[in-house]
Amino acid sequence: MRYQVRPEKLEYFGRAPAFLFAVLRQFPKKMWLFEPAPERWSIHQTILHLADSEASAYVCCRRYIAERGSLDFRFDSARWADSLGYCHQSTREALEIIRRLRKTTYRLLVALQHAPRASTAEHPMEGGLSLDDWLEHHERHILHHIAQMRQNYEIWRRTHPPRKPASHSGRPDVPSPTVISAARF
Repeated sequence: MRYQVRPEKLEYFGRAPAFLFAVLRQFPKKMWLFEPAPERWSIHQTILHLADSEASAYVCCRRYIAERGSLDFRFDSARWADSLGYCHQSTREALEIIRRLRKTTYRLLVALQHAPRASTAEHPMEGGLSLDDWLEHHERHILHHIAQMRQNYEIWRRTHPPRKPASHSGRPDVPSPTVISAARF
């Protein structure tokens, strides 16, 4: 058996952090701590969650390859966010963790793409799960959280309208930057 990973899925997996970084540049830093509701994470907290998730994925992928074991990537994300004090951690460092771990995992998967290995591993809730399925989950995970960040931004914009210019020069207010679409990159 060989890894059953579609090349285009592997490319999306490898490029997801760059897409995340491009989207993040479109949100004003002053709103990254904004929480739209008590049970909704801020952009800051979401970035820290993505770093923890990437660290979990890094280990999970290697366990799958080396031990042909479990592809269980679940963890109690709400408990981690509360217990680890996401609001006090650096987003810059978290983004670097995401970038480096994803790049390392991507390169490993490219190098081993044609190496003989088992085609599935056991997942506690899904049963047999292929590496291709696992990649799809991680590709969608970042995109899912980007959609949440966009929702946070839209709520923030509605609740924090731009201030009127101090001078009355007759110029209209400058519109806010457009957020790129959710289309696949």
